[in-house]
Amino acid sequence: MDHIILSPIVPADPPIEVQIEELATRYRNARGVGLKLLGTLGAQADGLLDHLPDTAREGLDAATLKALEFSFEAAAVSRNAAPDASHWMTRAVTMGTGAAGGFGGFASSLAELPLTTTVILRAIQGIANEHGFDPSHPDTRAECLQVFASAGPLAEDDSTDLSFLTLRASVTGVTLHTMIKTISPKLAVVLGQKLAAQMVPVLGAVTGAAINYSFTSYYQEMAHVSFGLRKLAEETGSDRAALVELFRAEIFGKLSDR
Repeated sequence: MDHIILSPIVPADPPIEVQIEELATRYRNARGVGLKLLGTLGAQADGLLDHLPDTAREGLDAATLKALEFSFEAAAVSRNAAPDASHWMTRAVTMGTGAAGGFGGFASSLAELPLTTTVILRAIQGIANEHGFDPSHPDTRAECLQVFASAGPLAEDDSTDLSFLTLRASVTGVTLHTMIKTISPKLAVVLGQKLAAQMVPVLGAVTGAAINYSFTSYYQEMAHVSFGLRKLAEETGSDRAALVELFRAEIFGKLSDR
């Protein structure tokens, strides 16, 4: 790991470096599961979008934007109506929606996107709550949304953008709507890979369930990383940007050692 010096106002227990290493392990494990799954299914992350029909690729951006706009509000409303489920129960639910989507081919897979996105976004809000942040607060809602800006589990790029970890802003409804529009094109690429993977011949519903398990696990772990760093910064009085640089050094230092 590179030598980055932090001067926390309050000492961390366990030490900051130990907590950073634990969060980095979550990050690496989360990114690995999607690629391993695709290897098992006999597909490759690169070029999956080429397997989608032309009409699907053309409509994916609009479908993703609608799914994200719907899910952002639906997830918050559902948390007021029912308690948060366990991580495993959430994964089981999205496995069910993925199986239903994969069973009916592309049309049902596309229709499944808003529901699965809602369940995942609600899970992210629940993880924010676990770390002591109010999911109804605009800043926290924005950070939940920003988690989707991380590369999806099918991404193979080791230079993954970590900017979603450095959110700084007092957000408003207009800002949140702008964020949704900004994030949706990037998410569309990730979800396009997901749709293409669900269309692997023969496996159908099984593929949909497995892919959704991978995606749900990934974004749950990314939420733990994001809110874990935020909590560590607030508890110790450390600069969050410095913590992210320490995290980045741990991630890419380990990757370069492979």
